[in-house]
Amino acid sequence: MFVKRCFEPLIAQASYLIGCHSAGEAIVIDANRDIEQYVTAAEQAGLRITLVTETHIHADYASGSQELAQRTGASLGLSDEGGADWKYLFPHDRRLKHGDRMTLGNVKVDVLHTPGHTPEHLAFLITDGAAADRPIAAVTGDFVFVGDVGRPDLLEKAAKIAGTMESAARTLWHSLQAFANSPDWLQIWPGHGAGSACGKGISAIPHSTLGYERLFNWAFNVKSEDEFVARVLSGQPDPPPYFAVMKTVNKQGLQAHGLAGPQGRPTLDEVLAQGHLVVDTRPAEQFAESHRHGVINIPLNGSFVTWAGWLIPYDRDFFVITDRCDEVRRALRLIGLDRIAGHFPEFAGPGGQSVPQMSVDQLNGAFTVIDVRNDNEWKAGHIPSAMHIPLGRLQERIVEVPADKPVVVQCQMGGRSAIAASILQKLGRTNVTNLAGGYAAWEANQHATPQATRA
Repeated sequence: MFVKRCFEPLIAQASYLIGCHSAGEAIVIDANRDIEQYVTAAEQAGLRITLVTETHIHADYASGSQELAQRTGASLGLSDEGGADWKYLFPHDRRLKHGDRMTLGNVKVDVLHTPGHTPEHLAFLITDGAAADRPIAAVTGDFVFVGDVGRPDLLEKAAKIAGTMESAARTLWHSLQAFANSPDWLQIWPGHGAGSACGKGISAIPHSTLGYERLFNWAFNVKSEDEFVARVLSGQPDPPPYFAVMKTVNKQGLQAHGLAGPQGRPTLDEVLAQGHLVVDTRPAEQFAESHRHGVINIPLNGSFVTWAGWLIPYDRDFFVITDRCDEVRRALRLIGLDRIAGHFPEFAGPGGQSVPQMSVDQLNGAFTVIDVRNDNEWKAGHIPSAMHIPLGRLQERIVEVPADKPVVVQCQMGGRSAIAASILQKLGRTNVTNLAGGYAAWEANQHATPQATRA
């Protein structure tokens, strides 16, 4: 049996290429849109991709299953569990039910219905029939992670299906109880690693065993269903709004949704004059030194995809400033943001704005402090005088930002507040400063000055 784990760090997502050398066939589970990686890996291993499937209708990235099946001629099998509202709406070859089996030579792939994270969620038991008569691993998708389990609140928080959180959490509990009867040696091959918003405490360890998870994963050690429900629903991060878009796209199919946008060659001045969104992907330090009025800054780093999904709309064209266009396009394709209408290789031109930087010892009551961290960070501690508006909600809550005083934006270390400063400037606030070092620097200053008041 051949196994290759493909990990995409930009979305902390894992997919799996599993094959049988004797048959020369392979299956891909949970493909993202960088489909050439699977084609290349299969060819290098001497395999043909004959089956494509996925664990569920994904919320955090655009699935590549449909494109990969078309590219390779593979059979596409998708979940037929979860009820009428949770069916894939585009054509596919096989509707998978609990207890079904897919085979690739000696490799057997058995289907388990594991609802809770989503109603249609599947896991796949992998058996290397050339060596054993029992499964070696479970591809668990967003059901079981290393150190955590899939969050059951996304349907309510992201897809806006009211009243589903608690019932989904209880369903997840029962799925876990049934799965826990599997043997200790069963390996866990999850769909995400640390950094994904699909859980709140996912480990960076790439795989585990059920025996290890039973010992150290909190979800297998709670004493009652009610305790599990309370814990799994508490402290979950706020899901980006693009999760709801991805649910629709992945249910309907990329082609039906029509994501691709036109290409064009206008000048930067023309684009800004027409009111188009322009995203400057340069590092925050360069942007702070000088940038064109009306653009926003989302640096091309490990958080780029997350904040692009929060801040770039799906229903219109946009432009980017970058000298790494291929990287930007690939990153945005992962979450279906295909409508890049043009790019500019670098910032250029007169009349640039800047974002002043302020040290924590300069902070005083003459400023309105906006804390753009998430709810959990705010609750753990904050500057007493600060207002709390998470970065992803800043545009929609701009009217709450007082206009009669200069504004200082602040996050944990300074990265998110740099993005926030660019948004405020785009929305017409001219007297905006970034707090260098963020809350971490402020807290360190409090330790150095014990008499100061802390939240």
